[in-house]
Amino acid sequence: MSGFKKFLLQGNLIQLAVAVVIGAVFSELITAFTAGFITPLLGVFGGVPKFAELTFTVNGSEFLYGAFVDALISFVLTAAILYFFVVLPMTHVIDRFTEKAEATTRECPQCFSEISKKASRCPNCTSEVIPETV
Repeated sequence: MSGFKKFLLQGNLIQLAVAVVIGAVFSELITAFTAGFITPLLGVFGGVPKFAELTFTVNGSEFLYGAFVDALISFVLTAAILYFFVVLPMTHVIDRFTEKAEATTRECPQCFSEISKKASRCPNCTSEVIPETV
C-alpha cells in the first residue's frame, strides 16, 4: 500500500494531471476560436458561413463532414500553436543549457573499431595504440 501512496504523490503524476487539465482547456479554447473566428473568416472567402452545417446524405444516413472540417482546423491550429510556442522554444532552451558530452572513445587506427581513449592496446586486433590524454 505504501508503494501505491508513493506513486500517487510522485511529482510526475501531479504534473501530468495538471498538463491534461490545461490541455483540455486549451483544446476547448482553440475549438471556440476556430468556430467563432476562423470558420466564419473562411466562410467569407469560401461562401460557406458555417462548416458544421455542411452535410451529405446517402440512403437516409446523414454525414456531418462540416463538423470534421471544423475539428481538423482546430487540430491543425492546436498542433501549430503548441509546436511554435512551446516545443520549439523549449528545444532551444534545452539545447543552450545542456553541455555536450565529451567522447570517451576513439577509433582504432588498425581495425577501425571503437576503443577507449585511455587504451594502450586495442581489445579487438591487439595492436598497440598511443593513449590519448583526456
